[in-house]
Amino acid sequence: MSGNKIRIKFEEIVSAILLFIMASVAFINVLSRKFLHFSFAFTEEITVHFFVWLTVLGIAIAFEKGAHLGMVTVYNKLSKNIKKIAALISAIISTLLFLIVNYYALREIYMDITIFHMESEALRIPEWIYTIGIPIFSVFIFKNIYKGLKIELKKIEEGGAK
Repeated sequence: MSGNKIRIKFEEIVSAILLFIMASVAFINVLSRKFLHFSFAFTEEITVHFFVWLTVLGIAIAFEKGAHLGMVTVYNKLSKNIKKIAALISAIISTLLFLIVNYYALREIYMDITIFHMESEALRIPEWIYTIGIPIFSVFIFKNIYKGLKIELKKIEEGGAK
């Protein structure tokens, strides 16, 4: 491999680990139901919560790669300056959206810790432990919104936007 470096990012590694754990736990539960006629209740709890975390990480990865849906037909017809403004507005709206998501996630965490003391059904883990993955992994979303914006502005400047 001359010159081509494969860079694996932290969010990609964590995503792969979460997906592996989810698939393994689900597979073990399927085998258990088939052969032991017994279902592990905790498997659904783990897979559902890890799926949320995986979704947040997937959003972060998509922002960096510019893989989100867009109105490409309209966007490609815009002038360079309008494309820059559209990219900036898109990044600002995306940031605001995830700030709102994080506000509500942090609010739920606070209420779970101080008022409700909610625990998960199967494993009896405090619910806030599952919820805290949203703001933690959102750090990668914010980082990649910025990184994706930089990449998009560079493409626009070079004349090869999407």
